Amino acid sequence: MSATETWSVDFDSAPAYAVGGPRAYLDRPGFWRGGIGVAACWLGGADAILAPLLVRAAAGRLDPHGLAHLGAAASAVHAAEAALAAAAAVVDADPDDVAGDGELVARRARVVVEQAATECLDRVGRALGAAPLCLDVTHARHVEDLTVYLRQSHAERDLEALGTLVGQRGAPR
Repeated sequence: MSATETWSVDFDSAPAYAVGGPRAYLDRPGFWRGGIGVAACWLGGADAILAPLLVRAAAGRLDPHGLAHLGAAASAVHAAEAALAAAAAVVDADPDDVAGDGELVARRARVVVEQAATECLDRVGRALGAAPLCLDVTHARHVEDLTVYLRQSHAERDLEALGTLVGQRGAPR
């Protein structure tokens, strides 16, 4: 993410004005739909992480353990794609979130995609070792970027919020 040239700034004595009430940002229309878009970016990152493993498999250069890692990671990516497709179908059917399930749909998709992306990071690293991180600058950058970008998830706090929503609404469909 270093290419984004993100900087921290401090403001001293700068005037500030509230532009909304408590939770206005989180409760605004479309917020949770945007969260699904972030998960789609995570999935793109996972695809990039998986690429070197796919290249080696296509060239017949993976041992049985590497193939097992590929199978597990590819299955996780497939599940994440299905979760995003299901979320997209809900959004398409109810773009204004009249049903009020936008947060549940987004959180559920985000958890599935985060788990898949994390599994890709772990399994590709275990299958290929340190060499791609040391010798392939593009792969190393992809790993670094996805690791940072996944921190837009709030880990167990997001799981707790999802569990609360599921507990309130019953088993997810």
